[in-house]
Amino acid sequence: MTFQAKDALIFNTTAAKHATLAVEIDVARFAGFAGIETTAAKIHGYLDADHSVSDIKAALSGLPVYGVGTVLNIERHGDDTQSLISDARAVFELASCVGAKGVQVITGPLDHLEVARFREDKPKAGYRGVLDYRQEERIEITAKNLKMLAEIAQEFELLVYLEALAWGPVNSLADQVTLLRKANRDNLKMVVDYWHCYASGDHPEDLAVIDGNLIYGVHVCDSLPLSGGVPNESILRDIPTGEGVLDLKAWTDAVKATGYTGWWCSETFCRKVQQENSYDVASQMKAQLTSLVSGC
Repeated sequence: MTFQAKDALIFNTTAAKHATLAVEIDVARFAGFAGIETTAAKIHGYLDADHSVSDIKAALSGLPVYGVGTVLNIERHGDDTQSLISDARAVFELASCVGAKGVQVITGPLDHLEVARFREDKPKAGYRGVLDYRQEERIEITAKNLKMLAEIAQEFELLVYLEALAWGPVNSLADQVTLLRKANRDNLKMVVDYWHCYASGDHPEDLAVIDGNLIYGVHVCDSLPLSGGVPNESILRDIPTGEGVLDLKAWTDAVKATGYTGWWCSETFCRKVQQENSYDVASQMKAQLTSLVSGC
């Protein structure tokens, strides 16, 4: 597969959440995207239904897979380390078999309600990751794991890209830059997600000053107003991209100020949009993304 190096506009799986992998690929090609970012779950579902890797490659027909998600709760350590390694290897193998370039990894806890319980000093009800640790320890544990994941990914000739969840304890742009610096692996980068940046308290000016070489991809997305407390993604992101409170141009200009010239995709977590015609949705999002990135 040929990966476009400069300002590639790619299709994100959220724009066809309820579609099969084959339909998702067709939608992306119809709308004129230069590649896709999909999920291990969709790839696994396709293969589990008695399709082959050859079938996937035939469906892609050269359409690049820029990213596959997701390895969750990457700060797992101690007795949970082996489960992290097993989960990561499973995703890396799927990504490798379809010729993907990168795999997305995400900090935890995935459940924002557990973070709320922690902040309210309520008893533990589920996975808490490194919430109970001091911030320095959170960074050290997560960075160590990122280095380990990048080393495993290298066996598959894959790049690992980090997305820090806004409600997690290690969530800011500064935190992510620190993690990447500490892990210090050439095949380790980050994705800039406008919503997670906003919901973690960052602003475009915070983004504009980071090193663009640390960025692998950009998620263009929107939000309803956040008034405080633990961000609830399912509520705050239930808005069409471009109709929320985020200044998409300001965030896009901030990315460009870093010197970044890689791929961009438009995400939507709007339930109404995800139930509409995926071909129409993809075409509209492609036009919006083109206008934002190229200014035309």
